Amino acid sequence: MIYFISIKESMQIIENLKIKEKLYTEKLENGLTVMIIPKKNIQKKYVIFGTNYGSNDSKFVVPGEETVTEVPDGVAHFLEHKMFEQENGVNSLDKLTSLGVDANAYTTNDHTAYLFECTDKFYEALDELMDYVQNPYFTDENVEKEKGIIGQEIMMYDDYPDWRLYLNTLQAMYHNNPVKLDITGTIDTISKIDKDILYKCYNTFYNPSNMALVVCGDFEPSELLEQIKSRLSNKKSNGDIKRIYPDEPENIVKENIEQKMEVSMPIFTIGIKDIVANDKEKVKKHIAIEILLNMIIGRSSELYKKLYDEGNILSEPSLDYEFSKKYAHILITGKSNAPEEIYKEFKNIINTIKEEGINEQDFSRIKKMIYGEYIREYDDVADVARMFLADYFKGINSLDYIEEIDLVNLEYATSILKDVFKEDKMVLSVVRS
Repeated sequence: MIYFISIKESMQIIENLKIKEKLYTEKLENGLTVMIIPKKNIQKKYVIFGTNYGSNDSKFVVPGEETVTEVPDGVAHFLEHKMFEQENGVNSLDKLTSLGVDANAYTTNDHTAYLFECTDKFYEALDELMDYVQNPYFTDENVEKEKGIIGQEIMMYDDYPDWRLYLNTLQAMYHNNPVKLDITGTIDTISKIDKDILYKCYNTFYNPSNMALVVCGDFEPSELLEQIKSRLSNKKSNGDIKRIYPDEPENIVKENIEQKMEVSMPIFTIGIKDIVANDKEKVKKHIAIEILLNMIIGRSSELYKKLYDEGNILSEPSLDYEFSKKYAHILITGKSNAPEEIYKEFKNIINTIKEEGINEQDFSRIKKMIYGEYIREYDDVADVARMFLADYFKGINSLDYIEEIDLVNLEYATSILKDVFKEDKMVLSVVRS
């Protein structure tokens, strides 16, 4: 048995006995989920306050209403920018910085998060974090001002080859899913945003029942939980939000996409479009894909050694499996003067492994390596907190990765290789001069 689950008052305690890590979690009366991962004798403290609301959520039904609300692309990111500005004229990001904490925020396709890391003045910083996230201040004037700032950000990202490569890959894979759109929106879409839209989206998605707060550091969980409760506003749960997404066919849009930009060497991404796993299989499938990617084209793979020796690749490519409740895909990204050759070799080695079978010794070695990486993630409070928040919004307990890696055997990995690594689901995106 790996898990030990107990209850302390209204708090659930989940302990992974393999790595001796504990998660203290409670769903409060207002619907907010609080997760605390204590780390004894560690100076750094990290808190992240997130909402299950990202750039994909532009069409929805507000709880209690019947009509569909549709807002311009980029609202979630716009909201993130505006949350720091307070009615008293104080910018909360500046205030947090003045306390000596490292504060930030970010928006993804499926969630938005506000965070800080510190060694001192934790509760002073927590005061500010929970105050500004729970008390927005939008005016016609400050919304218009922000359009210019975000417009510059959009143009800046348009000039980044790595960002264009990523978006082009998604656009080659997805017909309708909003994951293919820029998180920031476009200059045209953000021009349609006003304070009423921001307040409507805030009141819909920044409800405690749609949010989670994760803290990692040297804390006594019960005491910390009481401190968090004392800083909560009087909002009540508003019920489930109906999110509306377009239907997405399983096939890709096109296999090849290329863009000309100024780069010293061509950059490429091999994308593989996948279907979303059911809740019970999400973690297990993710682990299997990580193992397979490292076996196929990771640093210790025969393919990587061959490509490196031939001068076709200069460093290990990044290997990612991105997924949420509405999309899933593999991304293999690197630099090469011969991206088409890498793509061909990649497909060839997959066909060879499918025909000859997965090497059991390599599988066992890579699996142990992946397990070691999972354990090392728990060494850093920032990695832990961000991981637990992102996984929570996917319907996953992060500790499940430690538990379920033993369930990924050769037979299961072989089935994933056949089901996921299909040539008709692959795309090659290239940016070159």
